[in-house]
Amino acid sequence: MTIQAPIIARRSPGPQGEKIITLAALAVGGQGGGVLTNWIIDVAEANGYHAQSTSVAGVAQRTGATVYYVEMCKDTGRMPVFALSPSEGDVDIMIAAELMEAGRAVMRGFVTPGRTTLIASTHRIAAVSEKVVPGDGRADASQVIDALGLAADQVVAFDMETLAAKAGSVISSSLFGALAGSGALPFPRDSYEAVIRKSGKGVDASLRAFGLAYDCAKGDAAPPATEGVKPHIRTLSVPARLQAAWHALEARVDRLPAQAQEIAGLGLKKVVDYQDIAYGGQYLDMVERAAKADAAPFDLTQAAAKYAANALSYDDILRVADLKTRASRHQRVRDEVRVKDDQLLQLTEYFHPRFEEFTTTLPARLGAWLQQNRRAEAFYTRRLDRGRRIRTDSLMGFGMLWVVSALRPWRRSLLRHQTEMAHVTAWFDQAMDIAATDRALAAEVLANRRLIKGYSDTHARGLSKFDRVMSALPMLRGRPDAADWMRRLRMAALADEKGNGLDGALKTIESFAA
Repeated sequence: MTIQAPIIARRSPGPQGEKIITLAALAVGGQGGGVLTNWIIDVAEANGYHAQSTSVAGVAQRTGATVYYVEMCKDTGRMPVFALSPSEGDVDIMIAAELMEAGRAVMRGFVTPGRTTLIASTHRIAAVSEKVVPGDGRADASQVIDALGLAADQVVAFDMETLAAKAGSVISSSLFGALAGSGALPFPRDSYEAVIRKSGKGVDASLRAFGLAYDCAKGDAAPPATEGVKPHIRTLSVPARLQAAWHALEARVDRLPAQAQEIAGLGLKKVVDYQDIAYGGQYLDMVERAAKADAAPFDLTQAAAKYAANALSYDDILRVADLKTRASRHQRVRDEVRVKDDQLLQLTEYFHPRFEEFTTTLPARLGAWLQQNRRAEAFYTRRLDRGRRIRTDSLMGFGMLWVVSALRPWRRSLLRHQTEMAHVTAWFDQAMDIAATDRALAAEVLANRRLIKGYSDTHARGLSKFDRVMSALPMLRGRPDAADWMRRLRMAALADEKGNGLDGALKTIESFAA
């Protein structure tokens, strides 16, 4: 963003002309907010200022950031009286370690036009409030960025997380560099760098991140381009003995309508990776069935290719264990926490399998019998129904999960698989029956599979919403706007976890169907 010349209105001068500079920083765990605050205190004191810092801890799991607050003024021989927390309209410098935290700072009144210099990283970390939305709960970053420009006197905003990662450091170093480069504090660059050197930990990497951010804030270097979410391109290693069967499946994909080939190819890789080659054939049977009932622009075929793959690749304990023991997953975690070559990573997984999950992972007959046995359920609840923490960096912990994932060849005989396949078959048959008269509505029925995800309580809630949305189908069939209403019902279900919006939409449909 364009960097304006800093104009900072500070708290009224004291009797001897000293001005108090107020600075607040918002950061979550792992972003080095405490280190950043200590550096700011040290650089202020090194330049002849009195300084004081306080912090108010936020709530864990991204429902709130810790607020670090610093007040400083030039040492005139008198001991100043500093406040302990920021006040609305009385913050000169606001530092946010993530974009939405900057937006929250504006909403809380910590950013004032004509006064506040706002320094923010534009990268995103999804908050719990975004994750719990059944559909796409991501906040609109562009609106936040626009609001920052209106609310602050000076804005220094770019992706400081990417700069820190590029330098092999953490975001506190690049935030410190952006603060120095903004000119919001009357301290020279070398005093900031001296503070980093004095810290004695990760000095070289911290200085690299500091320098990159300093140059971006000064306008001497272009900030890193903001990257969108990169799609996960699934790679599949097929054994030599299965190559012929795999190529036969790829040939079937090539015979599908051109509009659906890409997504069908991705879906095929997903279901084969999930189970086996035969499962891929089952998936393509479904897609080809949709293609026969479809016509240009083949929206129904594309919907079938997407949602059939998701339906067949349902989440179960076997899948979770498989993903958690993959080398790619361990490497991703190492990259995220930036494990160095001379460091060891300890990784703890949390599991809490409930009675239903336990029984559905058993052979179908045994699992169904246990589900009807109240004594077995009571025993499980009393003795086994508790959370477990498993260290997958240890041989025993990793081995336990690996054994569970190795049950994949027997998945088809398990109760969960038979239950899921019965539901998938009924759902897909219903969509194909509708396609004979209304392909648009059939495509929306297929898209309703978005409502079902996860396992245990999450899966049960999704199934409940799916059933409620599908309950409107008899009232919609035959209407020219049936597809539009089905889409509205689904979006209402995805947007509202409590279901109030869905209730209202269903009542509307009932009113015109009466």
